[in-house]
Amino acid sequence: MRQILYISTASNMVDASTADAILAVSQRNNSADDVTGLLYFDGKRFLQALEGEAAAVSRALARIEGDPRHRAIVILSDRIVEEREFGAWSMAYRAPGTDADRFVERVSTMVAGASANVRATFTSFAETRRAA
Repeated sequence: MRQILYISTASNMVDASTADAILAVSQRNNSADDVTGLLYFDGKRFLQALEGEAAAVSRALARIEGDPRHRAIVILSDRIVEEREFGAWSMAYRAPGTDADRFVERVSTMVAGASANVRATFTSFAETRRAA
């Protein structure tokens, strides 16, 4: 099973309703391809783990790379995993002004089953963005 972890920057300010729309389309596409993972969006950046059959993950990444709402896509990790580290598709999103501590705790819970490197990437990103 292939797992990709990437980060990208939103081309324009993406508000909560746009983020919800991105998630809905992603869930539909990824469900059809049996791709799971975690999408973290902080209002400016996307941090996402995708996992599934190699060709399906490649198709998902190609859709993302062709999406004009993303720019500066950087692959942080591309590896083979024995089993899924994210059992279901999820999105972590923190609206400005919401409880940062609770959000960091939520992200930590969502990545609890991931490898140490993937877990550290998500939790450190959430910690860094805590003040945002």
